[in-house]
Amino acid sequence: MIASAFLLLASYLAILMLLANPLGKVIAGMVRDRPVLPALENRVWWLCGIDKKSMGWLHYLLAILLFNAAGLVFLLVILMTQQALPLNPQQLPNLSWHLALNTAVSFVTNTNWQSYGGETTMSNLSQMVGLTVQNFLSAATGIAVAFALIRGFASKSLTTLGNAWRDLTRITLFMLLPLSLIIALLLVSQGVVQTWNASVDLQTLEGAKQTLALGPVASQEAIKMLGTNGGGFFNVNSAHPFENPTAISNLIEMLAIFLIPAALCFAFGEVAGDRRQGHALLWSMTLMFIAAVAVVMWAELRGNPHFLTLGADSAINMEGKETRFGILNSSLFAVITTAASCGAVNAMHDSFTALGGMIPMWLMQLGEVVFGGVGAGLYGMLLFVVLAVFIAGLMIGRTPEYLGKKIDVREMKLTALAILVTPTLVLLGTALAMMSEAGRAGMANPGTHGFSEVLYAVSSAANNNGSAFAGLSANTPFWNLLLAFCMLVGRFGIILPVMAIAGSLAAKKIQPVSSGTLPTHGPLFVCLLTGTVLLVGALTFIPALALGPVAEHLHPVLR
Repeated sequence: MIASAFLLLASYLAILMLLANPLGKVIAGMVRDRPVLPALENRVWWLCGIDKKSMGWLHYLLAILLFNAAGLVFLLVILMTQQALPLNPQQLPNLSWHLALNTAVSFVTNTNWQSYGGETTMSNLSQMVGLTVQNFLSAATGIAVAFALIRGFASKSLTTLGNAWRDLTRITLFMLLPLSLIIALLLVSQGVVQTWNASVDLQTLEGAKQTLALGPVASQEAIKMLGTNGGGFFNVNSAHPFENPTAISNLIEMLAIFLIPAALCFAFGEVAGDRRQGHALLWSMTLMFIAAVAVVMWAELRGNPHFLTLGADSAINMEGKETRFGILNSSLFAVITTAASCGAVNAMHDSFTALGGMIPMWLMQLGEVVFGGVGAGLYGMLLFVVLAVFIAGLMIGRTPEYLGKKIDVREMKLTALAILVTPTLVLLGTALAMMSEAGRAGMANPGTHGFSEVLYAVSSAANNNGSAFAGLSANTPFWNLLLAFCMLVGRFGIILPVMAIAGSLAAKKIQPVSSGTLPTHGPLFVCLLTGTVLLVGALTFIPALALGPVAEHLHPVLR
């Protein structure tokens, strides 16, 4: 089993890096504002009224905020009027105002938290024109912000960060759309459903009649993975055989989740003029990822040892997992989807062992910087890079700098603000839910596991992940509003300081390398960066985790 786990993880990472490296070079060209298809682009700019003028950080930020506000309103209207709109063969009713608001915020913020069952709540038009479109646009938003921050680090004393409208258009049309088409065709070849039919009637082996929902699944599945969105067409997400039927489709989906986050690291090194800088980020992410996968696989293979004392033949935990994927693929998928800002699941995390479920939860709480969401993972990790070089600067007694840009008080204040946004939301949101009767009413399980479900839900929303422990009944006004607030602030509460940091760095001159410059590409810095990420996550969340999954793991012993 250990050999199988090693081969699975090694082959996954090898294929990922082989695909991400060339894509990173293409992305680097976009960051440098090189046209992909000049003739087509010029026509698009003319039709949309987009000029070529580069924007300052505030202008770029306002464009991003306006773009997402328009998307929020557009999606909200669709969800609250879907009964009167076409492409609704099942005549599904409109969503309630609080569920519509929660869902609109969820998909605009790239969270894709779902307080509903997709096949019984959303019409085909809502799925395609509403949710799938936002899967593209929210992913493009995160990548565009990462572009701006990369330019801030790499620029030589400029006051602008590029044009937001041109970035958003290029990312959507020339990166997300063609890649999604390729992935969708690959998924269809594996049996993922793509049809206009609403359902199919069949007879089970027992002779009973059953109606299975259908729809345009593959097109949404492709972008939900590629854009690290995660919202499933069906309620059970990628555990459903119509979304993820085979081991090959499972591998395609796992590769799609990490493809752009890994490629952005390669692109960062290309644009910075030193590929080792991007490789250092990749090494740090990969080391944490491998450690997380190893712990989850070990925990699920070991299972609950107390079952053995009750006479069980095996402690291996297959509860909540599909037999076509098994322990190893389910564990790997769980780590990938929570390390990235992707809520897709091929197994129910609520059924994982206490320690096996704790690692995915902690990966979200780290800020999802272990590869992370498209764009969000890179700019989240670069915030920790700024913190790491500041700590190193204190150690060696000199002004911290990164890529020749000095890190001053302004950048450190903004970095601290951005890093503290999600922990504040998670801890205060969990406390509010546990203190209020409306919050506790959604808990299906008492005790430590019920607390874990609440902590996981708020962590998922605040960090824009979207996965859930599934034992929490969240479709209530209290939970829909609380999680919508956490998703909105967790997304744009970080984008605001990140854009301000990008603008501040862009205006600075690059300092020449000297004998006192801290190398930021070697093993020492990789260890420092990894330690900084883990230390911040430990100091912030271990007390809360001790009340949930840690206590749940120890409870049978203590009892």
